[in-house]
Amino acid sequence: MQILKLVRKKIPPFVTGSLETTAGRAPVIATDWSGADFQGMIKSRISAFRMNYSVLPGLYAVGTPDGNSDVFVSANYKLSFDILRRSLKGMHAWVLVLDTNSINVWCAAGKGTMGTEELIKRITAARLDAVVVHKRIILPQLSAVGICASAVQKQTGFRVSFGPVEARDIPDYVRAGYKKTEKMRIIQFPMLDRMVLTPMELNPAMKKFPWFAGGTLIWAGLQPSGILFTDAWTKGLPIIMLLLISVFSGAFVTPVLLPFIPFRSFAIKGWITGMLLLMLSVQAFGILEHADVFLLSAVYLFLPMLSSYLALQFTGATTYTGMSGVKKELKIAVPIYISASTIAGLMMIGIKLREWGLV
Repeated sequence: MQILKLVRKKIPPFVTGSLETTAGRAPVIATDWSGADFQGMIKSRISAFRMNYSVLPGLYAVGTPDGNSDVFVSANYKLSFDILRRSLKGMHAWVLVLDTNSINVWCAAGKGTMGTEELIKRITAARLDAVVVHKRIILPQLSAVGICASAVQKQTGFRVSFGPVEARDIPDYVRAGYKKTEKMRIIQFPMLDRMVLTPMELNPAMKKFPWFAGGTLIWAGLQPSGILFTDAWTKGLPIIMLLLISVFSGAFVTPVLLPFIPFRSFAIKGWITGMLLLMLSVQAFGILEHADVFLLSAVYLFLPMLSSYLALQFTGATTYTGMSGVKKELKIAVPIYISASTIAGLMMIGIKLREWGLV
């Protein structure tokens, strides 16, 4: 059944053949990445097609597994799947892929798409009890928040084990008799890992940036007689530069320096970084040096909030946070963002009306 679906969809390059099982034929997958896999990894990192980067759910084979081989579970987000299959190089194992709507393991577990019901559904659909003689499956540790192991065992007979937090530790985990060291239980999330994830925040922000920049130029050049290009450029460009710095602050600097910025709240971290970079930029480059107090007030009110908002988006990419904490932070931060944006917008309108002599 899985082979037929792949044939209809077009067999992907990572499928190298098929293996006959008592439950039907299973696709055999490569453990080495092709050039297309590396290209896809880069595109997914910059959020080019992240929500459509997926593989078909179902049972796959690595090497020539048999009824005694281990079963590892993955999300159907292709990068998660690719990292797992690469980690299984030299092993003979089964890979059971769940339908997580093209979401990675950590986020899918939090959202519920990598949950108990989906796992039970895929075990049953793959007829896993006919494929392996043992009754155990190994899931990523980061999926634990979404899986009720006792419910899975009660309904399918399969005992759930949560493997190491990093897929690359799977061979050592297996050789150690399925025992995890303390290192295998803890995710480090160092600066390099955080930096790798920042394009996923920068790319969506920069897609919207031209609209903000265009709006700023129109505001700066708008006069009762029309839009003056000289005013748009001379008055609007400094604000656009500060706007770009705020995007960089919230989507890149804050994630990279995350552990070093005070407070637990991502929103506060982003605000602090945004305010500091804004103040440094204004002082160092003389931006808005002759601006009036109302324009400076609007800029200092809105731009650090923009940095804060973008930093808060990074909560979906880190294991530093929990679902309840994120919801609580959003509940507090969103009304503040709306209020600050509204006040700043009214101040910008007031500046124009005063410039035209209407107030």
